[in-house]
Amino acid sequence: MNVSVAFGKGELPLALPDGFHYEVIRARSAQPLANVRQALEAALAYPTGGPPLAELAAGKKSAAIAVCDITRPAPNAATLPPLLEVLRRAGIPPAGIAIVIATGLHRPATPEELALILGPDIVARCRIVNHDARDLAAHRSLGNTLRGTPVLIDECFMAADLHITLGLIEPHLMLGFSGGRKLIAPGMAAQQTIKTIHSPSFMREERATEGSIEQNPLHRELLEIACMARHDFVLDVTLTPARRISGIFAGDPLQAHRAGVTFLLASSAVYLDKPVDAVITSSAGFPLDLTFYQTIKGITAAQHILRPGGRILLLGQCREGIGSAEFAAKLSRYRGAQPYLDEIRDAPVEVDQWQLEKLALVERKHPVLLYVPGAAREGLGSLAARCFGSPRAAIDALLGGLPANARVAVIPDGPYTFARCAGEQGPENCLAQETGNELLTPRAAP
Repeated sequence: MNVSVAFGKGELPLALPDGFHYEVIRARSAQPLANVRQALEAALAYPTGGPPLAELAAGKKSAAIAVCDITRPAPNAATLPPLLEVLRRAGIPPAGIAIVIATGLHRPATPEELALILGPDIVARCRIVNHDARDLAAHRSLGNTLRGTPVLIDECFMAADLHITLGLIEPHLMLGFSGGRKLIAPGMAAQQTIKTIHSPSFMREERATEGSIEQNPLHRELLEIACMARHDFVLDVTLTPARRISGIFAGDPLQAHRAGVTFLLASSAVYLDKPVDAVITSSAGFPLDLTFYQTIKGITAAQHILRPGGRILLLGQCREGIGSAEFAAKLSRYRGAQPYLDEIRDAPVEVDQWQLEKLALVERKHPVLLYVPGAAREGLGSLAARCFGSPRAAIDALLGGLPANARVAVIPDGPYTFARCAGEQGPENCLAQETGNELLTPRAAP
């Protein structure tokens, strides 16, 4: 069988041997919007919950707009112009608008990447700020959440009269779905806040996983942080597998995000009749497979359709190598799932330990094999023993010893495909019933 998976900015062709039952699981999607500009203008004028953006902006002198960094294919070049036009007509001057790249603890965007993230025209005429989580002085303290998380948010964002986020709703390995509140924290949070919300107390929660919103403690924590930061307006989108806009959700940060998640699940969820024996998956190509750190999302997403002990093969280009210096140091010392989980359980949280923790939680249940040519084998710790120099060798190792007619799933678009087994939690009960929850009552920022 011949099939291709997303890999870097192109595709990686695979020749799969006979003797197995293959299932290619492609992402379902709504159709792309016929007139994106018209749909954006309508969403801003007639939002989901809350007043229109023009009404919110009236009388304001400044606005801060948080956008995703290069690791997310958010179509900011399409969504920003109509939003900026509404702010202009409402009387907010260009000098009063800041676009903040919500990097979390990722590196800052380069000038070349800014053109990809925002579009050259916006780069040329707008004030753009790279969030820096490590610069404590550049954040405002808003106190602590009810669970004790210290909340420090980018001062450039907090100083504005109007707080807006532009996001992309897709499955997320810890938070259920991205978008909305995630642009506030971790997107614009200080290192201290990010470490706390990525500590083992959150990472090891059963519901802190892809597709989980109901009773996900991390989701609820980030909702509380967003309320403390006065999250005024959200503009989230969903995308087709070809990265075209399929849905636009603007307005009240909670209600609009909920509408987007409901739409994504109804239009995109794929259900298998029973678990499979092995999975061949990608990390959805560029930009998500730039580093090994990001490719882990392909591994965690695949676990939900595997039988106990089923195998995972991840294919990722990793053009920029392993990831941050902190993550690379952790990975180079990695000696297996349980030793690592024991090592960090009660230790002070270190930057980027959580991504390896999520990998370890999967590896404790499923053998993980890798073809990641841009990641140096010597930096992969014990994972190097199952890292292969060619797709052919990796596939042979994955299939070796499996019984005839074993079921093997191939997921060309990795974590952008929301796949589950029949009988698991479906779209109709995936969302939390948060209305009226005390966490959703905004608390005034100091």
